[in-house]
Amino acid sequence: MIHEIRTYDLIAGGTPEFLEKTAALIDKRIEYSPLVGFFYTEVGPLNRVMHIWQYEDLNQRTEIREQVVKDGIWPPDNSSVMVKQQSDICMLAPFLPKLEIKRNIGPLFELRSYTYPPNAIPKVIDAWGPKIGPRIELSQPVGIWYSDIGGLNKWMHMWSYESYEARTEARKKFASIGWPPQAGVSPLTMENMLMHAAEFSPVQ
Repeated sequence: MIHEIRTYDLIAGGTPEFLEKTAALIDKRIEYSPLVGFFYTEVGPLNRVMHIWQYEDLNQRTEIREQVVKDGIWPPDNSSVMVKQQSDICMLAPFLPKLEIKRNIGPLFELRSYTYPPNAIPKVIDAWGPKIGPRIELSQPVGIWYSDIGGLNKWMHMWSYESYEARTEARKKFASIGWPPQAGVSPLTMENMLMHAAEFSPVQ
């Protein structure tokens, strides 16, 4: 299974129009493949939306993307508000327990994206695996991924919180569970975004 994480930067004030046009087509689109989540930024790079699609493999992704265009139901006509697009094909971290797609675990979501040196991701996986149980007790993940195609050596993890205060309280407990895990290698770059889910996102 793969997840495609698509990130779009929009013109200032373009998010409401983007979400409205997308909402009009989304019910038909998810008949072809599952939507994991659809989010827009509140803190971090503004005017950004991110949607996560699930496929069995790259062949299925290609087939579905061709079919939705052929059937005339996707993509929405959002070109007038888009500035930049990026697509990353990602694998779920192997230690992550099975997660249901439709969940009410927000409404605040934090995506943290790290870029590691080459060949470091296996070390990160080994370090995070034993620690994930206590971390999930503090807040539920939308997903934890490493990139396969797109920006390489990327490690992304998205967490849900009931509020900004809940996020603060969870982070106060990190030291007691040995978080973040020490993999013996440091990220080259780090970025985080606080996001909200679109009304049509399966994860809320």
